[in-house]
Amino acid sequence: MSNIACGNTSQHVEKVNKVREQMLSERDFLFLAELFKALGDYTRVKILFALSVNELCVCALAEVLDMSPSAISHQLRLLRAARLVRYRKDGKNVYYTLDDGHVHNLIVQGIDHVREGV
Repeated sequence: MSNIACGNTSQHVEKVNKVREQMLSERDFLFLAELFKALGDYTRVKILFALSVNELCVCALAEVLDMSPSAISHQLRLLRAARLVRYRKDGKNVYYTLDDGHVHNLIVQGIDHVREGV
């Protein structure tokens, strides 16, 4: 495939205008990049997968992933900041779950995509 530009931008006016009309704000692009950055970590993806199956506390996540609770807590802070997980308190216990159905869909669709060619 050639990297040479077509040089005839007039033939692309409609396509260019369509894309320009739908472009996100700089703020939205920044948040989207941060979302993908948060999803780009092996451990965080494993945590998100586990939480897509069931609500869990830090000690249960640590057991499932064979990690220390402090390492899990660190990753959960990053996932909360990215609005990918949320928590609820039940007495002294804190339980984590995916933030909403969009996050669940991201995980499910990601799994479908990686398994598609297998």
